[in-house]
Amino acid sequence: MDTFARLRSSFVAGLFLVLPLAVTLFVLDFAVNRLTVTLAPVVSGTGLAELVGNGALATALAVVTIAVGVTLLGFVASNEAGRRLFGGFERGVRLLPVVRAVYFGVRQVSESLAAPGDGFDRVVVAEFPRDDTWAIGFVTNPAPRGCAASPARKLMTVFFPHSPNPTAGKLAMMHPDDYTEIDMSVARGIRLLVTTGLSVDDPDKLPSVVAPDGDVVVADGE
Repeated sequence: MDTFARLRSSFVAGLFLVLPLAVTLFVLDFAVNRLTVTLAPVVSGTGLAELVGNGALATALAVVTIAVGVTLLGFVASNEAGRRLFGGFERGVRLLPVVRAVYFGVRQVSESLAAPGDGFDRVVVAEFPRDDTWAIGFVTNPAPRGCAASPARKLMTVFFPHSPNPTAGKLAMMHPDDYTEIDMSVARGIRLLVTTGLSVDDPDKLPSVVAPDGDVVVADGE
């Protein structure tokens, strides 16, 4: 291998190593910035920034406090007394028409994302929201009765998540002829959305960039 080819292979190998780290840092930076903006009223309202004398540290403490609180909440909800308590809370929520629609809708989406196989049926692509623009969607259920133009026209509900936040999106009712099922697992589809299309392969099946003996692994002709 001549010097130029070796340099080229080394550069490509280095790029393969750096790119996942750069994307990870980009996603983390996006998440931290959004979290900082969201928690700003909490930090300022509680006087936490003045107490510790550092805004970034105050935000970190707020995140840790919320994480601990959520963990404790989950611990309480996992025992019998907690289940009865939250069961009573949800029965109260069911009495509020608008609130119950939002609460149980978000809960169902969250449970589907936590266990994709239990909520979303399969991954499809469709021209959405307009022609010649293809989007990834998840088939959920048959459309409710009365939503079809005629009783003979079967419609399915298809959820088109936003990227990189798949908990939000648009719901469409489509005929099966209007979308195409693709050979992709729901978990892989969600990963594709969360990484804004940068992650397309199963991480467990990605080839090694550097071989165990230290040689750079780059396919010939690439």
